[in-house]
Amino acid sequence: MSLIDEDAALIASALNGSAFAWEKLVKRHESKVYNLGMRLTGNSSDAMDLMQEVFLGVYRNLHRFRGDAKFSSWIFRIAHNKAVDMNRRKRLMTTQSSGNDQDDKDIFESIANDSKDEPDRKLGEQQQNNQICKMLAILPLEQRLIVELKVFQSQTFDEIADMQEISVNTAKTRFYTALKKLKVVSEENHVLP
Repeated sequence: MSLIDEDAALIASALNGSAFAWEKLVKRHESKVYNLGMRLTGNSSDAMDLMQEVFLGVYRNLHRFRGDAKFSSWIFRIAHNKAVDMNRRKRLMTTQSSGNDQDDKDIFESIANDSKDEPDRKLGEQQQNNQICKMLAILPLEQRLIVELKVFQSQTFDEIADMQEISVNTAKTRFYTALKKLKVVSEENHVLP
């Protein structure tokens, strides 16, 4: 059974009230949604909030999934909308109050809470993730989302265009413009080898 068929079976069961099917469906997609959130928001707390909002939206609207696209594409469309909303709210809050040191706290809290991993390796991964997030943060949200979908979620330009409700050429232009910006910044900061 393919992943698409398995998702369809889980969706049908979840719609019929199976908590087990819903849980399995969430577990299949939660790491991708969390990673998307990390790269879009730049910190684990916001990524968790985004993931929670996404799956709440999926749960409320599962009956609307028609199956004419991959389930993962549908989830990422919801994630895109939630990320845009979250970004707007965050910008509003930022203009109303000053920033805090939450990002630094997130790094050390995640290391302390994960006893099964070696702290050095975990810290190295966290620093690398933070570096990627900082690089992506220089991009406008539209470009960041396209880089996320293309590079990290392996979506085609056709799928991205459909999700973003833009033309394929616009998706390609945003992607390559984003790559050029990232290259310039990485060369200026000597971030990448």
